[in-house]
Amino acid sequence: MSSSPIVVQRDTKAWQLQVWVSFGIAVFLCAVGLAWLPGEQLEQAFMVMGYVFCLSAAFVLAKFVRDNESASRRGGGDTPMWKLVVWGGFAVAMGLTGWGLMSMDINVTYKAFLGVSWLYLITTAFTLAKMLRDRHEADLMDARLQGRREAAQAAANGSSAN
Repeated sequence: MSSSPIVVQRDTKAWQLQVWVSFGIAVFLCAVGLAWLPGEQLEQAFMVMGYVFCLSAAFVLAKFVRDNESASRRGGGDTPMWKLVVWGGFAVAMGLTGWGLMSMDINVTYKAFLGVSWLYLITTAFTLAKMLRDRHEADLMDARLQGRREAAQAAANGSSAN
């Protein structure tokens, strides 16, 4: 083990709070916009499903990209079909939701509100996914370092007892 300390980079509590608050605000704005969405019930249901589909697809895409970035360093990765499903699902979710939003016969100001809150939701979902994955990786690194320290201490105690 080297003598230089290994530093595990972690997000600050302020950054974590900002990410969670931003995601919460985005969810709230989307929920408010969708709850008071004028139009037919079928259109309302379509938009709710579209927003949920987009949110889910954003988290899946964030995980896929991060997993493949890690796997490329190890020489692995997902199958091409899974790549098509993930990217295709995200494109379909965003495309259909955008099409549904633009096709609705509602006030342009309302469309703008729904559109901006929808894009805000997607960007905060990617940021939240990254922050949670960074925390998980930092926790794993801490556990590995702790295990190495304990092994080194046990080895040192074992050799001094002889």
